[in-house]
Amino acid sequence: MEQPVLVADRGGVRTLTLNREDRLNAANNALILSLTDELRRADADEGVRVVVITGAGRGFCAGQDLGDVAGQGTSFTEHLHQTYNPLIRTIRALGKPVITAVNGVAAGAGASLALAGDLRLWAQGALLVEVFSNIALIPDSGSTWFLPRLVGYNRAFELMALADRVGADEALRLGLCEAVFPDETFREDVQRYAERLAARPANALRLTKQALSAALSSTLDQALDLEAELQQEAGDHWEHAEGVRAFKEKRPAQFLGGAHGLQAEG
Repeated sequence: MEQPVLVADRGGVRTLTLNREDRLNAANNALILSLTDELRRADADEGVRVVVITGAGRGFCAGQDLGDVAGQGTSFTEHLHQTYNPLIRTIRALGKPVITAVNGVAAGAGASLALAGDLRLWAQGALLVEVFSNIALIPDSGSTWFLPRLVGYNRAFELMALADRVGADEALRLGLCEAVFPDETFREDVQRYAERLAARPANALRLTKQALSAALSSTLDQALDLEAELQQEAGDHWEHAEGVRAFKEKRPAQFLGGAHGLQAEG
């Protein structure tokens, strides 16, 4: 049986590839649940420092496979609570950076997945469309939370109401992605970017992600208090000692070796 999600490790980067190429990676239950499981495995694996989510073939994720839910008798609410909501929560709670590498069309719930990454890298030929209104549904899987925070309420409503397609150049202008790479070199460009991120201090990035996520729904006073708490945790970690030592020795810090490797060198 074909695996719904392909897993590959390289340079501290775990790439999770949605593997329903013939359906532009439209999501069925098996794909959603498998992706959620693989994300949790990556989070528990100390050798994984960055996670990339991308799609096989020409599509990133064309949204929900409507044929997969037809006749199941499951309500919309139940389906979201059982599938997409745990997936999006897992991405946002993951203690490692998650890159969504949008290689092609990202539509409907696939658009939500594309927006859920800590960093979003697009191929030149990629596009995003909040297609829900075309079938008289509302955006779900986090789109109503992510999109207005990126582009503002009015632009988000327009994109959702009219279901207009957003190409790569427009996505970059709007802040829907951090970089756009040529289609023909996209996967290698993403790998290089991810390996650069993997070389950064993993614990500090985990705490940064935690602080940023909390700040999105906190007051300034709450953010300041959490920063003080997490800064102590960061300062007590071996990464900080290595960063300071590297600064004093005027060399690049080495965050990949771990505390034991640094002690052996010292």
